[in-house]
Amino acid sequence: MNFEEYRRYDAIGLAALVKKKQVAPGELLEIALARLDQVNGVLNSVNTDLREQARAAIAAGLPDGPLKGVPFLLKDIGIVMKGVRTCAGSRLFKNSAPATVDSALVAAYRKAGLVLFGKTNTPEFGMSAATETVAFGDTRNPWDINRTPGGSSGGTSSAVSAGVTPASHGNDGGGSIRIPAACCGLFGFKPSRGRVSASPLGDASCGPTINHALTRSVRDSALLLDISCEPVPGDFYWLSPPTTPFVKAVNNTPGKLRIGYLPQPFMWDEIEAPVRAATVDAARLCESLGHHVEEATVDFDFRAYRRAIEPIYLSSMALMLDAEAKRRGAPITPDDVEQMAYSCLEDGRHIKGTRVMEAYGVYYAMGQTFADVFQKYDVLLQPTLGQLPVPVGTLRTHGWPDRETYSDALYRFMCNTQPYNAIGAPAMSVPLAMSESGLPIGIHFAAKPGNDALLFQLAGQLEAARPWFDRVPRELPA
Repeated sequence: MNFEEYRRYDAIGLAALVKKKQVAPGELLEIALARLDQVNGVLNSVNTDLREQARAAIAAGLPDGPLKGVPFLLKDIGIVMKGVRTCAGSRLFKNSAPATVDSALVAAYRKAGLVLFGKTNTPEFGMSAATETVAFGDTRNPWDINRTPGGSSGGTSSAVSAGVTPASHGNDGGGSIRIPAACCGLFGFKPSRGRVSASPLGDASCGPTINHALTRSVRDSALLLDISCEPVPGDFYWLSPPTTPFVKAVNNTPGKLRIGYLPQPFMWDEIEAPVRAATVDAARLCESLGHHVEEATVDFDFRAYRRAIEPIYLSSMALMLDAEAKRRGAPITPDDVEQMAYSCLEDGRHIKGTRVMEAYGVYYAMGQTFADVFQKYDVLLQPTLGQLPVPVGTLRTHGWPDRETYSDALYRFMCNTQPYNAIGAPAMSVPLAMSESGLPIGIHFAAKPGNDALLFQLAGQLEAARPWFDRVPRELPA
């Protein structure tokens, strides 16, 4: 098998070849590694090379799981892999001790037979919608190397889009799966709160963040969720696995859906013209598939929400960094972390508990508002991003005059994704469009909490109506 043949398959397809003994896991790994070596010097997608561990895992014998032999990457934040450090995109942890256990999710991936061969770049502490760090440099978009692949799962989106793997791990605390999926022409699914165990690390911000994956096909995303959605005793939030596997939902039509089209962005005032046009076109596509689509609104002050939730992020950042300072026996300095993180540390130390609880009250109020909206609509449709992928350097988390200026630039870009983390709803970015300049445009769909299967049904229908799997970037070496 050569690379062009390899890229014609999704993860399920590759696993089927392994099962039929038409290709060996070691052969797939070497193709993935060769592609990584070919493009990583340009894209800077992967920061931790685990090829020898991957080869050893294959030699020891892989579990006979549903994705046996498929090469797979882990994002370098939010989960831990036994024997491997987690840097979270920061100088602070570049020399940290390796983990002593696997996260529940990593254990599930191993059991499924995935071959874990590297860790992907992320902005420092996952704080940005672009993947650019002092510690590891800038990660770039295969569709245009002068533009961002998004963040915070930008290393993953860059690698998957470039063909290194057909699917790999990401996580999403405010759009960090859906944003890079939109930037790189991938399918990005954020599951409902509690769908994937966060054991043993938990979620520092108590609810918004969840792990899953970025994929080229819808069915890969569904199967990856099936293999990873078993709750673990002690999980703070959890949902029971579905009675019907998600991967089967992909082939089931959703029926006639009530779809609310949201033309006005939540967190900013405007959307770029190419993005708006693509969203209108997606609404028409949904109508052509038999769904009822009408313009909708969500009556909530999202600008006030931006201000109200800041204490949660400031205090959680301060807690994490002060804990590290205590462990190392030395204070955190501006030489240890980037400007935005240090600013959060300084201000977060002074946040009162009453302000944090007020912020969670805003989460609750927003959840009530969306609950009413989802009484009227099965699905909400809007653009994933307010802009096309922005140039590298636009959203670095250092070099800004203040946090508010940075926040404005950030929310102009990621204008719609974050509220769905706050309410714990499933949401997805679907690569339905391309700009005239040749950049991917993601269309965002969301459903009420717990209704992940409905989104997979709709995604499968959209994928069949407007296939994207064979649409790959050509700027990089083939």
